[in-house]
Amino acid sequence: MELKKKDIKLLETKKGLISLLQSDNGQLNFVKALRTMKYEKRIEQLQEELIKLQAWISTNKKKVVIVFEGRDAAGKGGAIRRIVEHLNPREYRIVALPKPNEAEDGQWYFQRYVRKLPQEGEIVFFDRSWYNRAVVEPVNGFCTEEQYELFMSEVNDIERMWINSGIYLIKIYFSITKEQQAKRFNDIINSPIKKWKYSSVDKKAQELFDVYSEYKNVMFERTNTELAPWKVIDANKKYKARVESIEHILNMIPYEDKNLRLLKPKNFEEDN
Repeated sequence: MELKKKDIKLLETKKGLISLLQSDNGQLNFVKALRTMKYEKRIEQLQEELIKLQAWISTNKKKVVIVFEGRDAAGKGGAIRRIVEHLNPREYRIVALPKPNEAEDGQWYFQRYVRKLPQEGEIVFFDRSWYNRAVVEPVNGFCTEEQYELFMSEVNDIERMWINSGIYLIKIYFSITKEQQAKRFNDIINSPIKKWKYSSVDKKAQELFDVYSEYKNVMFERTNTELAPWKVIDANKKYKARVESIEHILNMIPYEDKNLRLLKPKNFEEDN
């Protein structure tokens, strides 16, 4: 391939050289390395905007909730990590609640999520959220049909109340194909440092893939409101999904000194 001067400059950086040396089978893959460096540069630009966004939220005592939902192994956690990488840790929280305990089982379903809502000047990221009851719980038999229907009848009103109280609510769904999910599960199972992530729910995800789809579609149909819409992102390519999720967040909140030119979407391709 013929490299432009700006491409060569990217590859001559420390990260660029590392990316180039990590090419497959000992062969220098300039296309893949350059693609990785363009992604890293784009992420860095967007992270600078995220710092501006956080400063605006803090200064103006705003409250932001960002929900990440999606298939198991869709890359929700990885996207959140890149978003918060350079943010002030005192002004954001990541919430990934475990299975409810016995006391929580007897409470109003939304109660434990209400306790995690942001204070003034704070961003809260939900790595899975109350929408467990819309998809994961009914698919796996963790709730009754009555509990499911009660949730679906209440959730839009609850979110409306939160938004009317001054909370910015952003809902993002990472979508992947059955084939891509199987590939990622296989990578996780065979990784000595990632295999702990493979849960009992994950083990049934492939078998129940179509059932998940049915409940997911109903969730979109009934909870994709004008006030709190879903942003569905094709997450089969992790780099692209991370970029798109950050762009969406930045575009959804009217912070000061927003770089509108920077936020014009750019296409990123990757091998996996």
